[in-house]
Amino acid sequence: MRTKATLLSLLLLMVFATSSFALEGQQPEAIAEKMAFKLVRGVTNTATSLVEVPKQSYLMVRDRGSIGYVVGPLKGVGMAFYRLLTGLTETVFFAVPQPGYYDPMINPEFVWEGWEEKRVEPRGQSEAQPVQAKGE
Repeated sequence: MRTKATLLSLLLLMVFATSSFALEGQQPEAIAEKMAFKLVRGVTNTATSLVEVPKQSYLMVRDRGSIGYVVGPLKGVGMAFYRLLTGLTETVFFAVPQPGYYDPMINPEFVWEGWEEKRVEPRGQSEAQPVQAKGE
C-alpha cells in the first residue's frame, strides 16, 4: 500500500512538473520598467493633484458656460482629492501589478492630459434653428 502511494505521488509530481505546464513570463527588465513607470506616475499625480482645480474650472466654464464658475472649482477639489489618493496608492503599491498589469488607476493618466475634451451642450439648450425670413 505504501509503495502504491509513493508511486502515485511520484507520477503526479512528474505530470505537473513537465514543461507543458510552465508559463512563459515576461522578462524581468520589462516588469521593472513598468514598476518604475507606475512609481513615477504615482509621485507625479501626487505632486500635481492641485492642478485639477484650475483645470476643472476652465473645462466647466468652457463646456457649460457661466454655471462652470460655481461647479468647476467644486469638481476641481473633488478631482484633486481623487488624483491625490490614486497617486499615493500607486506610489505605495508600485510593485503590485494591479489594476490590470501596472495600468493607470485614473483616466487621464496625468493632469496635463484631457484638456481637448469635446464641448458638451448645457442642458435645456438644443441646436440653433435657422430663422425664417419674412415672406417665406
